[in-house]
Amino acid sequence: MSVRDTQVPPVRRNPSVRTLALLALLAVLVFVTLGLPGPAMAQRAPQPDPEQGDGRVSGFYDWAKAIPAKPGKLLRSEPLPETIGLSNAARQSRILYTSTSGFDSKTPIVVSGALFVPKGTPPKGGWPVIAWAHGTVGLADICAPSWAGRSYRDTVYLNRWLAEGYAVVATDYQGLGVAGPHPLINIPAISFGVLDSIRAVVNGGLGIANNAVIVGQSQGGAAAFGAASYAPTYAPDIALKGAVGTGVIYNRSPELPALPPPPVKPNPNVFDEAIVYSLFGFVVAQQFDPSLQFADVFTEKGAVLAKQARTACLFGVEADAAFGQFTRAETFLAKPGERYARFLETADERAARYGRYPTLKLPVPIFIGTGASDLTPSALNQLTLMKDACAAGSVVEGHVYAGLGHSATVNASLRDSIPFVKKAFAGEQIAPVCEPHLQ
Repeated sequence: MSVRDTQVPPVRRNPSVRTLALLALLAVLVFVTLGLPGPAMAQRAPQPDPEQGDGRVSGFYDWAKAIPAKPGKLLRSEPLPETIGLSNAARQSRILYTSTSGFDSKTPIVVSGALFVPKGTPPKGGWPVIAWAHGTVGLADICAPSWAGRSYRDTVYLNRWLAEGYAVVATDYQGLGVAGPHPLINIPAISFGVLDSIRAVVNGGLGIANNAVIVGQSQGGAAAFGAASYAPTYAPDIALKGAVGTGVIYNRSPELPALPPPPVKPNPNVFDEAIVYSLFGFVVAQQFDPSLQFADVFTEKGAVLAKQARTACLFGVEADAAFGQFTRAETFLAKPGERYARFLETADERAARYGRYPTLKLPVPIFIGTGASDLTPSALNQLTLMKDACAAGSVVEGHVYAGLGHSATVNASLRDSIPFVKKAFAGEQIAPVCEPHLQ
């Protein structure tokens, strides 16, 4: 028998490796061209970007595996250090769970947060839960409250809810703690983060009942309103009973009459503590257009402070702004560069997608409290939200507090928001107050 006779003849009925590769490529083209569903690709967490404030936290926040597609799945938990916990908690832990990106409202992501369980004996079925949505803390991972802890104001506030017999689940929001950008006032992102934090602790075998009220301040006030508006479509499985917002941010639809300008314009030549929010806002703008440069908007002095917003937290940037007594005139260019001007031309499109609530008609009653002296956002802005939401069919219990600003309203409102929450959990009727009087 010759060597030729011993060779295995090619089996021509089976395609070659090259042919299979070409067929696979053709299949992909067909799926893309016709919009047919292709094989699911496993989603993984983004690589950390130190320039965007990623990193400097523990390995707990790193999720190296494929991200489960189902939002609201508890991935892991660990005990929360007592030094950054709440004194009224019998048990407290960090949590890591799945959610949905607010950038495209479909990509699975990982979000971190914390759970606080009150002292005492839980009611039958588990503890009812307050889903806490925090105010602006910064953009860097180290600013996540589950890592850095909370302000004295928020500690007092959350301890009170624990004392009332509610568990508290507190999301960090998309991009805080975990790798990836934090988009700040992105209504889908902060809303999904809140709703999925409820799902995670309710379904995670942690003794938490599917019986929830959402509570938030400032950025978190927007999250409370936004989560309530998204709940029927995004998370109909959650037994949501109500929502509470203080300092609620409201980006009014252009279809409604424009709000009058604030009665007092800030003096550009005196220190303005609200400058820091513009710094963080510009870093968020760079998430949408990385070509934007600090020199497009800021003076040379202002750019030094603005760059800190990438990696420092709110309190640190506020302290530096106060130390330097930064004014608007010396922080911002009198006229922004052309690159930023072009970016602003598409502001309405971004506002429609990320800055507005999907509906003002909420499925549950909402408490909205504002300080009469609030400028961040203005009290007028918040009072307008109360009226607009009422006109849309929401049950709004509005309150306005004389002499109080953005921060002071949080704990002052407890005297009214606690009775509201008790009624909401009990299913009692809430009397609408759409145009509240000064208290």
